[in-house]
Amino acid sequence: MSFLKKSASEPGKVRKASEKAGSGNAKKKDASHYISAKEAREIARSNAKEVRALEKFRKRRNVPESEYLTQMRDENNIVEFEDLHTYFFTDLGVSKAVNGVSFDVPKGKVVGIVGESGCGKSVTSMSLMQLVQAPQGQIVSGSIRFNLGDKAYDIAKMPRSAMCEIRGKQAAMIFQEPMTALNPVFTVGYQIDEVFFLRKEGISKEEAKEKTIELLNLVGIAMPERVYKSYPHELSGGMRQRVVIAIALACDPKLIIADEPTTALDVTIQSQILELLREIREKLDSSIMLITHDLGVIAQMADYVVVMYAGRVVEKGTAHDIFKNPLHPYTIGLQKSKPVVNHEVERLYSIEGSVPNPIDMPPFCYFRDRCSRACEKCAGEYPAMVKVSETHSVACYLYGEDENK
Repeated sequence: MSFLKKSASEPGKVRKASEKAGSGNAKKKDASHYISAKEAREIARSNAKEVRALEKFRKRRNVPESEYLTQMRDENNIVEFEDLHTYFFTDLGVSKAVNGVSFDVPKGKVVGIVGESGCGKSVTSMSLMQLVQAPQGQIVSGSIRFNLGDKAYDIAKMPRSAMCEIRGKQAAMIFQEPMTALNPVFTVGYQIDEVFFLRKEGISKEEAKEKTIELLNLVGIAMPERVYKSYPHELSGGMRQRVVIAIALACDPKLIIADEPTTALDVTIQSQILELLREIREKLDSSIMLITHDLGVIAQMADYVVVMYAGRVVEKGTAHDIFKNPLHPYTIGLQKSKPVVNHEVERLYSIEGSVPNPIDMPPFCYFRDRCSRACEKCAGEYPAMVKVSETHSVACYLYGEDENK
């Protein structure tokens, strides 16, 4: 257990231990990924040891604030992810859902995170909120620096008890499915009032109700008094999504994480929700992490874009950089696969192949086997992030040092 005590200063040791376990666990007898009973027992023992150590680290109590205090690299950022690794310890091995993610969320800006399903978008946001499903899901190493103004915390090193002071107050999350995010047995008013009772000391029921009505008005709900007394199943999908947004805004957070907030809504309601988020950002001067697979939403909302693939960031830059000058073959493929108005095609473009197994990731570029522009260098180590301009970076051998000279 001693290696966890050193993790604050040497986080790589935890990651290396997990990677060693993961590579051993990933042994397969044949192409069907069959594992024997003996291998399954070895995986279980290895996972149990890792999870116990990581859970002990998260559950520690009476921790001095100095253990997770940190310094922001840039005071203009609200969040800085640096080499974040979040793994899931499964019966088949260690699944590297987030495998070395680094990007920043500037103050007052919208950062869009885009990629196909399973690329690690939601797990990255859940890591920031410390909501990854434990004990299987764990932040193994890396930093998540959160700027509180007068000081900064490294969320990756915070115990769960301390995280409760940030979750909801400083950072809030809009979940992607409002019907499952809301409790069906309590009224809308009860669920929003509860946030005030938990986060605002000494608030009365009357004051909580008054603030809840104000929030329902803020998110554009007509007849807020009626909605206050309604149950979730009595509301439409768009109304439920607005209620979820109201819950997230209850304590005026500095950061709002919107996890696919328009997925289950029709086009008209999508537009209204996006407009609402834009207005809220301006009123509260908050930053937004917008997670979606819809490039149209990203183009409409985001100031900066982060493209993820198989748990890694493959390209990042301003919205103009990504949409006007996409560099990574995966980013180009995503844009080509989107239907275009007034442009008829017999069949939409699709990227051939499939995402590699997250339990047994290849040592080379994860996109190589699906890439039409793969070269000899792609068989080497995973490409480092290359800065092609002040705001634009890409992880691809096509844009290495030689090409930039």
